[in-house]
Amino acid sequence: MLRSMYSGISGMKNFQVKLDVIGNNIANVNTYGFKKGRTTFKDMVSQQISGASAPGSGKGGVNPKQVGLGSQIATIDTVHTQGSLQTTGRILDLSISGDGFFVLGNGVNGTGTNATITNPVFTRAGNFYLDKNGDIVNADGYYLIGESYTLSGTPPTSTRSNGVGKINIPTSAQSFSIGSDGTVNYVDSNGDLRTAGVISISNFSNNDGLEKIGQNLFKSTANSGSPDKNSDGLKLAELNTPGTTGAGTIVMGTLEMSNVDLSEEFTEMIVAQRGFQANTRIISTSDQILEELANLKR
Repeated sequence: MLRSMYSGISGMKNFQVKLDVIGNNIANVNTYGFKKGRTTFKDMVSQQISGASAPGSGKGGVNPKQVGLGSQIATIDTVHTQGSLQTTGRILDLSISGDGFFVLGNGVNGTGTNATITNPVFTRAGNFYLDKNGDIVNADGYYLIGESYTLSGTPPTSTRSNGVGKINIPTSAQSFSIGSDGTVNYVDSNGDLRTAGVISISNFSNNDGLEKIGQNLFKSTANSGSPDKNSDGLKLAELNTPGTTGAGTIVMGTLEMSNVDLSEEFTEMIVAQRGFQANTRIISTSDQILEELANLKR
């Protein structure tokens, strides 16, 4: 069978994957915190017809002769460029200006400096809400994690726990606000200003190594670098305060939009479509040649 036919098949498969990635990007053009994907190709193994030879006596060198056997997927990247910030005016709509991710979890194990996050996941989507207990959660009920504060003493004052915890705003609070450094303050029922906690941000040495798990969430992998450096549970000391240690700052009342550029995606879609069509033409042309060979018998 003709090698060109199998090369065309590999090209069709790869351009189909590229179209799948483009379709997912376009579908998430209005998804808060979404990071677009990108597909790259590389050539497959080449069949050696003849090798290279060095120059000799009375004869120059000869280059190798090779026939390529098609293409394959090289990478499917996640592009972590900053999306534009859309103003909403809602207090619990937060975005990160700069590097880093909000830290979410199913809860916290332990107390104080030994407290660790249960099932930590990460997101750039900052549309948060309050549940009936006053805890800040995302749309799927994951708790927003940071340094928790408690009330102690007489009269009661806000005291740092020095450990990770849920950010809880008492249901009796009159109002609350969130600063660029992640500090969550509220006015209690007596009109006194209290601190509920400080939102934490997680940074990774390789953002491209994070794995998408759906629901606008990422999880760390062996190649992203884990914030849990001692593998003993993710603790406060392994997270960053917004605006420090390379972490971005928090902008209240805004949401980070998807970084998908529709004009770019439509252009890539046209390129992929034409590439797919060209590879189908290779297969049909190869089929015509095989048909001519088969007709030689007549």
